[in-house]
Amino acid sequence: MNFREINCINENILRAIDDMGFESMTQIQEQIIPIALEKKDVIGQSQTGTGKTVAFGIPIIENIDFESEKIQSVIMTPTRELALQVSAEINRLLKYYPSKSVALYGGEEITKQIKRLKDRPCIIVATPGRLMDHIRRRTVKTEYINTVVLDEADEMLSMGFIEDVEEILNEMPNRLITMLFSATMPDRIKNISKTFMNEPAHIKVQSKAMTVDAIDQKYIEISEHEKFEALCRLLDIYQPPLCIIFGRTKRRVDELINGLQLRDYKVEGIHGDMRQEKREKVLEKFKKRHINILVATDVAARGLDISGVTHVINFDLPQEIESYVHRIGRTGRAGNTGISFTFVHPKEMEFLQEIERHTKSKMEKYKNPTGAQAKEAIYLRASDKIVDTITNGKEEQLEKIAKTLLETYDAVDLIASALKIMTKSDKKKAAVRLTGESPLKLSKKYRKFENKNRAGSDKRSYHKKSDNRKNHQEHRNRQDKKNGNEKGNKDKKSVRYDRKRQRSNNE
Repeated sequence: MNFREINCINENILRAIDDMGFESMTQIQEQIIPIALEKKDVIGQSQTGTGKTVAFGIPIIENIDFESEKIQSVIMTPTRELALQVSAEINRLLKYYPSKSVALYGGEEITKQIKRLKDRPCIIVATPGRLMDHIRRRTVKTEYINTVVLDEADEMLSMGFIEDVEEILNEMPNRLITMLFSATMPDRIKNISKTFMNEPAHIKVQSKAMTVDAIDQKYIEISEHEKFEALCRLLDIYQPPLCIIFGRTKRRVDELINGLQLRDYKVEGIHGDMRQEKREKVLEKFKKRHINILVATDVAARGLDISGVTHVINFDLPQEIESYVHRIGRTGRAGNTGISFTFVHPKEMEFLQEIERHTKSKMEKYKNPTGAQAKEAIYLRASDKIVDTITNGKEEQLEKIAKTLLETYDAVDLIASALKIMTKSDKKKAAVRLTGESPLKLSKKYRKFENKNRAGSDKRSYHKKSDNRKNHQEHRNRQDKKNGNEKGNKDKKSVRYDRKRQRSNNE
């Protein structure tokens, strides 16, 4: 379906969409836009990369009175990066309008944001915590707000922002259009929809498999101490144009950045402890292909929308199974294919199986690449470069030198030496040692299907232990009576109770 088939979309928006290169609507855009244009509340349940921003952006802009110069729409996102990306996308839709959106997020001086707010934006995109700050300062006034969007609501819940979201919604006018977007619908998110939304339409756009079909998912069963060398070999074999590597902790990300830089890879990274200014610079370098490898934690990479990512490598399994979907969703976008590799410790195989069950997809087992395979891939690429150079034309000066060399040396020896120089194969690799991480254990919330026999066995074991404790206690009581110490034991219990009560009062 084409955007122009919806008759009530303003020509200014349609011109902007043409400039953005969109020809037809995605599934969620087809279903959300007509409902939202009727000023009805809507819930959109879909994965990342489905065109949500345009789906809520068009109805927001259609509902703006640009002459009023008041804040009329608020979009809440879980992270700074997503706030910046959503704001940039909204501004592309606003290309032919007199107003632009403003992003408000933590990690940036609030005075700079107050200065931007003086430009009287009609739309703001904000993280919940920073939005609360502005509302309390009255630098963001809620009186004229007519539309609120909660983007990636489940992520705001998992990151602990949901109380702020509820408080912000309580500050909003009663006559409000609310749009909520979430990949999953936990009970707390359902409660928000019941409390703050008016008979919302529920649009669910989800493929049979939760992960993108265009992604070739592979896993490597590997021990902790082998992972770094395996990573380097993968990078040498595939030479990814744009690759994101995920580490579980900030320390892991820092160590991977340092280790890969020592091995001469073009790599930088982002995590929560980095200043926002530095994170933005790193992402800009990655988008412009000045570096081809980005190392990130889950939180720092939330909502990243970078086109052209070809490979995702899960150096560590994510803490939460849902995060796996978000990770590999960075690749295989906009009709392109992608590859994901996941390193799995032998003790983490149960966790991997749960990911497959959750995503309704199977990962292909991939053998740990060898050093010989990596070298062969490097040499093949170097030989391709030589062939390309020959195809693109000759240089007379180099040709003279080549003829002179051929008079003295064998042609095979010359080409082999050239390949060696091009690949720097004689260069000694820097030694890299990472701090070990313990294998992940499957948490209780994922253990839905327990073995009945095991459960029965545990129950019997429990009763047996209870009986032993009971018999032991009865034996002690008999001994106390025999020794005349029953009263003394009661006194001791009273003293312990009094001490416990005293500690409680002090706290």
